[in-house]
Amino acid sequence: MSKLKVAVIGCGGIANQKHIPALKANSDLNEVVAFCDIIEERAVQAAKEFGTADAKVYTDYKELLKDKDIDVVHVCTPNVSHSEISIAAFEADKNVYCEKPMSHDPVEAEKMVDAWKKSGKQFTVGYQNRFRPEVQNLHAACKKGDLGDIYYGKAHAIRRRGVPTWGVFMDKEAQGGGPLIDIGTHALDITLWCMGNYDVDSVSGSVFYKLGGLQQATEGNLFGPWDPVTYEVEDSAMGFIKMKNGALINLEASWALNILESREASTTLCGTEAGAEIHSGMSHSQNELIYNRGRNNQLMEEKLSPIGGVAYFGGGSGEEGTIDCRQWLEAVQNGTQPLVKPEEALVVTQILDAIYRSAREDKEIKF
Repeated sequence: MSKLKVAVIGCGGIANQKHIPALKANSDLNEVVAFCDIIEERAVQAAKEFGTADAKVYTDYKELLKDKDIDVVHVCTPNVSHSEISIAAFEADKNVYCEKPMSHDPVEAEKMVDAWKKSGKQFTVGYQNRFRPEVQNLHAACKKGDLGDIYYGKAHAIRRRGVPTWGVFMDKEAQGGGPLIDIGTHALDITLWCMGNYDVDSVSGSVFYKLGGLQQATEGNLFGPWDPVTYEVEDSAMGFIKMKNGALINLEASWALNILESREASTTLCGTEAGAEIHSGMSHSQNELIYNRGRNNQLMEEKLSPIGGVAYFGGGSGEEGTIDCRQWLEAVQNGTQPLVKPEEALVVTQILDAIYRSAREDKEIKF
């Protein structure tokens, strides 16, 4: 089978740290033949380092999409442009891998799903944390019913001081939000996927703008001091998600919170037969999965550890990104379903937006 011809639109941090290295690691399945960025130098550098000898460089994605030889497009741009570019790619008969979240806006995300269905092409969203071994283990246990009826979950995306100081992370117009839409989306995806529950009844939330504008709060930040003047997004957000079967999910997301334990891309699940917790993030040198249950008249804990590196966006090896990329490319080649389904990613976007709306309108949002 011939290699897929891939184009990368957006050659910034996430493209260079995750997408392009993962594509390169799976070079037996693909070759990257085109790079696009509004800053031409970034596209030129990416093409020189990772592209084929005749890789093309663009500053306008619409020109790139005219190339009929391109099979797959990876959309690695700021959140607010995900919808526009992905829809144009579907209309140009391309398969699309869009970086998370699907969109900053649920209406735009629905348009993406509609365009995908009309196109007959493949579509997935970048929730690579599903491929971490401890997440795979927990998902398998939940699917088998080892935890029983899972009626409460916590989606953890908490950093003590880990505000990203590069790119457009603090630009509300470009990103649509801060830590909730950036890292909260990963924790929520893991939690929903393991619970196997996407039937939302209502959402309520609170969003805080407490530390971003304080100069003294920048002390000790993992990525160096941020500029309080240009910090436009929230620094913390909390949400309560009620499911139609009565289950509840508590989502917590923050780049900066005065708290001792940092847990990122982590989940806690409580069921009638057992509970489970995934620990990852800045406070944990390695990821671990802990099951807890009663057995032989005693409380027991079972650990799956050591696992490997910390969460991808915390600077880990990115192995899960490579595995994610491979199954995606194989899905395109074989016409099979990628692990991350667009309909699931849409629900994540709808929930995140509902938390922002609930905080803004001071009311519960019914689905």
